Amino acid sequence: MTQTFLSPAQVDKLVALYEAGATLVELGERFSIHRRTAAAHLLRRSVPIRRRGLDECHLAEAVELYDGGLTLLEVGLRFGVSQQAVRRALEAQGVAIRPSGRRVRATV
Repeated sequence: MTQTFLSPAQVDKLVALYEAGATLVELGERFSIHRRTAAAHLLRRSVPIRRRGLDECHLAEAVELYDGGLTLLEVGLRFGVSQQAVRRALEAQGVAIRPSGRRVRATV
């Protein structure tokens, strides 16, 4: 894969799009760069990076799914967020986080 260098004008556009609500993934696709490269350009311009978390409207369902046995990763995949975002949201709701590792399956 070839390395893509952005001109100052392209970085200006990247910053403007991000400030208008574009995600790092969207910027990466638009400019043919990795999302981390997009983030690096933003940080060099002193633009704070948004943290994508679990939407408030999904919190109750996320708690229910996690309490029902899904892992943080599985809950995150359901809502399109990282397992760390799910962990932060559940901990903020006072949910006890299970130890990581294999789940014990009930035997019938």
